[in-house]
Amino acid sequence: MAAGYGVAGVEEVLGTVAADALHREEPVPALRATEGSGEPVAVLVRTFLLGSAVPVRRLERAFRTLGVAGAVALGLVELDGDDVRALVDLRPYAAVDGGGEVDWWIASDLGELATGRALRTDHVLGVGGASTTLAQVTVRDPRALVLDLGTGCGIQALHASRHSRRVIGTDISRRALEFARFNALLAAVPLELRAGSMLEPVADEHVDLVVSNPPFVITPRTPDMPAYEYRDGGRSGDAIVRELVEGVGAVLAPGGVAQLLGNWEVRRGEDWHERVGSWLDASGLDGWVVQRELQDPAQYAETWIRDGGTTPDRDRDAWAARYGSWLDDFASRDVEGIGFGFLTLRKPVAGAPTLRRLEEATGSVRQPLGPVIAASLAAHDWLEFHDDEGLLAAHLAVAPDVTEERYLTPGDPDPQVVLLRQGGGFGRAVQAGTALAGFVGACDGDLSVGQIVNALGALLDVGADAVAADVLPSARGLIRDGLLLPSS
Repeated sequence: MAAGYGVAGVEEVLGTVAADALHREEPVPALRATEGSGEPVAVLVRTFLLGSAVPVRRLERAFRTLGVAGAVALGLVELDGDDVRALVDLRPYAAVDGGGEVDWWIASDLGELATGRALRTDHVLGVGGASTTLAQVTVRDPRALVLDLGTGCGIQALHASRHSRRVIGTDISRRALEFARFNALLAAVPLELRAGSMLEPVADEHVDLVVSNPPFVITPRTPDMPAYEYRDGGRSGDAIVRELVEGVGAVLAPGGVAQLLGNWEVRRGEDWHERVGSWLDASGLDGWVVQRELQDPAQYAETWIRDGGTTPDRDRDAWAARYGSWLDDFASRDVEGIGFGFLTLRKPVAGAPTLRRLEEATGSVRQPLGPVIAASLAAHDWLEFHDDEGLLAAHLAVAPDVTEERYLTPGDPDPQVVLLRQGGGFGRAVQAGTALAGFVGACDGDLSVGQIVNALGALLDVGADAVAADVLPSARGLIRDGLLLPSS
């Protein structure tokens, strides 16, 4: 857009303080920063991000080629006397997914910040935190066919188009598909868009990658509870995520991967990974689940009631009634917590699944994680084909982002704790004993694992077999997590 309406342009005209506030859904600093400005970027920010009325003449200058008449014809804005008001949210988006950066404009429904009203139940969501998370954790190696299940405004499908020959986006919402079609045209990206629920629209396809930010929000099934299409899958509890996990293998090609976000219930007397692990067992797929957050029922209810635009200040009776419905719904199933995270599933090329991993990673991570997840899957496969004898013959090198931390008591020559810390990805920290620390320190790709083990056995005077029994299981974990890299 000639007006410079991109991510960098918006942040420049707003400044850091106003831009950060706008990311937190607080418009006042942005309104102040753009008030009275005729600069095209400022006019477009006020129109499409803040929902303000702007003079026709100012928007005409911002839309140098399209013009206000063209924007009206496209359904982007409407005339209001001598002013113009936005009918949609249209914002710049910088795609960061491990495949380089590209800029798009993404259209969606105006949010509560712009309208000052609760969301309509067929609201089409733009790019939010969940969308960004999914885009950043998705593996980006070349694929023949990708499915974006629950495409919404089409953002995951656009990301997939960068590394795929063919992309199908599906959604139960016709309005969402129209927004996705418009956004694909804006980006000059060919997408196949199909209406339908869950996996039905692709029942006859063999898909290499499925990405999905499904309507996973756990919502009470009561008559007075509004059901928002973008977040409510119409199931009780966490059933929609379970159905997708257990059923997605039916459309995956051998070696195909599915990555999705989800919520799951943590019920009294069970750990979270017991419930989700049973879904993996039923799926027949390799599975890796990362829980990023855990909320109690009250926190969860507050989050999603506010998300729909209901607040205690705006409508205290509705707030109290919906809050109570959520608490009653969770209590009916003995739910004590609700987990949020992402799942990576893979259909074995042959044989039974070999990967079953469920872990918590609630700290900060270095995005994008997609390349890290892809590397970890490849490392898992490498380890499957290398027994201990094969591992002893291999050559390993320490990953470039790994550092060693030593903690000593003042005056003590030997460290009490040695940590191997990963600088990127999940930022893992692994405590290493004497043998493991010495082993990793010698992994520069020159010596084989067996040669290092033999040398340590002699140095520590415990024998090579004892060192191997101590070191090899830990080395496998370090390879799997990317702290050690096979060089042969």
